[in-house]
Amino acid sequence: MSRVIPLLTLALSAPVFAAPAAPDLLPFKATEKVLPNGLKIIVVPTGFPNIVSLQIPVQTGSRNEVEPGKSGFAHFFEHMMFRGTKEYPPEKYQDIITRAGARQNAYTSDDLTNYHTTFAKEDLETVLKVEADRFQHLSYGEDVFKTESRAVLGEYNKNSANPVSKLFEAMRDTAYEKHTYKHTTMGFLKDIEDMPNQYAYSKVFFDRWYRPERTTIIVAGDVEPQKAVALVEKYWSKWQRGTYKVDVPVEPAPKAALYKHVTWATPTLPWVSVAFRAPAFSEKQKDQAALSVLLSLSFGRTSALYKRLVQDEQKIDQLFDSTPNRVDPTLAVIGARVKKAEDTVYVRNAIMETVAKLRSEPVGEKSLADAKSALKYGVIRSLDNTEQIAGMLASYVHFNRSYGTLNNYYRVLDSLTPADLQAAARKYLTDEGLIVTTLSNGALPADIGELPKLAALEPKLNTAKIDLLVQKSALPQIRYKLVFGAGSAHDPQGKEGLAALTAAMVASAGSSERKIDEISKALFPLAGSFSEQTDKEMSTFTGTIHKDNWSQFQDIVMPQLLAPGFREDDFRRLKDAQKNALLLDLKDNNEEELGKERLQTNVFAGSGYGHPVLGTVAGLDSITLDDVKDFYKKAYTQGALRVGLAGDVSDAMSASLLKSLSRLPAGAGLAATPIPVGKMPNGLEVEIIEKNTRATAISFGLPLTVTRSHADFPALWLAKTWLGEHRASSSLLYQRIREIRGMNYGDYAYIEAFPRGMFQFFPSANLGRKAQLFEIWVRPVAPENAHMALRIALTELDKLVAKGLTKEQFEITRGYLMKNVFVMTSTQDQQLGYALDSQWYGTPEFTKLMRDGLSKLTVDDVNAAIRKHLSAKNLSVVMIAKDAAGLKDKLLSDTFSPIKYDGNKPKELLDEDQVIGNLKLNIKPEAVKITPAANVFAN
Repeated sequence: MSRVIPLLTLALSAPVFAAPAAPDLLPFKATEKVLPNGLKIIVVPTGFPNIVSLQIPVQTGSRNEVEPGKSGFAHFFEHMMFRGTKEYPPEKYQDIITRAGARQNAYTSDDLTNYHTTFAKEDLETVLKVEADRFQHLSYGEDVFKTESRAVLGEYNKNSANPVSKLFEAMRDTAYEKHTYKHTTMGFLKDIEDMPNQYAYSKVFFDRWYRPERTTIIVAGDVEPQKAVALVEKYWSKWQRGTYKVDVPVEPAPKAALYKHVTWATPTLPWVSVAFRAPAFSEKQKDQAALSVLLSLSFGRTSALYKRLVQDEQKIDQLFDSTPNRVDPTLAVIGARVKKAEDTVYVRNAIMETVAKLRSEPVGEKSLADAKSALKYGVIRSLDNTEQIAGMLASYVHFNRSYGTLNNYYRVLDSLTPADLQAAARKYLTDEGLIVTTLSNGALPADIGELPKLAALEPKLNTAKIDLLVQKSALPQIRYKLVFGAGSAHDPQGKEGLAALTAAMVASAGSSERKIDEISKALFPLAGSFSEQTDKEMSTFTGTIHKDNWSQFQDIVMPQLLAPGFREDDFRRLKDAQKNALLLDLKDNNEEELGKERLQTNVFAGSGYGHPVLGTVAGLDSITLDDVKDFYKKAYTQGALRVGLAGDVSDAMSASLLKSLSRLPAGAGLAATPIPVGKMPNGLEVEIIEKNTRATAISFGLPLTVTRSHADFPALWLAKTWLGEHRASSSLLYQRIREIRGMNYGDYAYIEAFPRGMFQFFPSANLGRKAQLFEIWVRPVAPENAHMALRIALTELDKLVAKGLTKEQFEITRGYLMKNVFVMTSTQDQQLGYALDSQWYGTPEFTKLMRDGLSKLTVDDVNAAIRKHLSAKNLSVVMIAKDAAGLKDKLLSDTFSPIKYDGNKPKELLDEDQVIGNLKLNIKPEAVKITPAANVFAN
């Protein structure tokens, strides 16, 4: 159920300022009340209709894990809170959430755990009632506890494929001696592995920290404050205040610079991080806000160092900074991914040279003013839906349990001067507070661990007619989407990746007038963005800006589309970045997305959908800058374009956008692609990708001719939702594989492509396709359970195909979807994107399409569609495993698949396991192949 979400990275501290009061950043009137038991209530009417977001931040994070050997329990309880109570056991609780059409989740950070649910306003009392029950009466047995502990270990294993996660884990372990920030939110691995033995302590942890005086109830959206407060009082007032007190260990002052290297087992580019001790959050002091703004200016996309290392010298392909908001002193981090190991010392020194300069030279007034402007408009831009507003509040409320914290923080931000930033640099960017961490697969230069003194470093100086769809609203943030009919299905043979690289050159390589760094600097004070997304059939450019800055924004970004720079150095940089995204970010560092992408390419092999959008290694290697120019000239025409515009749009804005786009050449664009014909498997056809990994990822599916324009689309959408909706814990596969057996982190089903699924709650818009894939995604399981996990998933799918849904299952799922369709299309970006997709598919607006289609369905319609389009017998399967040969032997031998549980399980489940474990898959030897990971997406 969890996702660890970083909070906004700007915070503060230092002398109390005295300045004229700045206007509130949040324009809403909040009602606040503290109950006698200490519970804080904050009610915020947002003005958005129909939707309510309930956020419950608890002042309990990994910071509270003070006993040795007990790390990871704050995050663990984020999981356990979904295990139910005597009054509302998990299945009953999930039924209520489903009937509310809600999507819910939770996340844990260093300082808090936040539980959030977004639902239709009519269900407010019901949701408050069941939430109150689980906070006050959480109930679970030792067997359930042990099962969930294995799921938590599965989550750790999932994250272990990401080198950045390991880099931060090692950095924090090195930096801290006593404070609990020494471990990450997940906890130390040895503690996670020991969790099944900590049942008694889990009760102690919950009793200590889940108390009303540490908790805030945020109710935002279409609410009446007094009624909402009364409902909270009705169900939460009997919760008893706690008495436990503890002092989190104080970290001693640092004495010397520290260095730590992490050896990574699989291929990856080297990483270098340079961190310093940073101050705690404050809504009254200046230090952290000053330090955060300073590092953002110095290492962000508009910085001189970014231009030098990423664009000009192309030593690195990623540069980031982070100064998180934390209750106690934390770490401010600058990180870079280096293209060649021999350049790691050079990159480290370049970062430290920049740091040294910050201590001696103040930033300019204009640069600071631009940073403040970008932050202000950036926050306003994000407040386009109730859930986002409530979520942002939760990330600040937990500090002092006050609505005013965020507004106070931005008043501090407004007060910053160049002198404040320089003072923060001198105070915190010191040799004693320095922690350098590196990660690599191979050897780094011998002197990487010999850290220079900051004082000794001197920074090196660099000598037709276009139809327009308008969605007018009161939002001051303007957003437009330009959707061209040019996707990876149009890639010429041997030039796979060309469509994506061309779009990247348009959005990220500047115009003929300005280089990309100049554009980034110009956009920074406006908090504007212009980005691209490429898929199989379309490339989409999204521009977003506050209405106050419309004209200036258009003058900056439109030349990128109409007169791209097409510089050779940008071409090399972006081509390298795309190749790294294919080889490292997808293939080497992400088994889950790799499995899903490989399944797509296997099913549609031989068609335009038969390679990743990113391309292939050989295809990218063959692409030249002339290829990009030629593709751009043919693809980006007026006839290939669909345009959408949303927000508080004036007629002048619409006219100016159309006038600019009229400069595109006339013409229809690229020729239409044929409808791809997927390969229907004969039995189970398995590819095992051999890769050095802790866990085994599984994806399987078959081609679908059903798209949104097909009559059976609503029926299959309902079926996949019941079977395994993305990130929904109430769905069948999630319950059968993750919940009752604790085998992994999640199990989902799809009838539409969902790239980047492990990073998003809802799919992106503008991924229209002419053919789709039915897919089941079994998130990584322990290798010894891979055969059994496949058998379980196939068993549940076979039951669905053979028996269909019951009337009750159908009605519950349809009721959920009738409401949830509003939740999944609630943001400005989603609404605009889905509207353009409806044009592409030739269907009614998406919510109307789904609600009309769902309302007309019968359970017989759904079951007929399932039988017609789905199969549990003929499927393409992709598995990613370390011991590929051993897994192949198990699959072909069809031997019994045992499964071992840490706790006791009901006899009914054990009997079922015996049956499923003996299920004959009847896989033919010729239907199983092993592919080394190095060969994947090579050609």
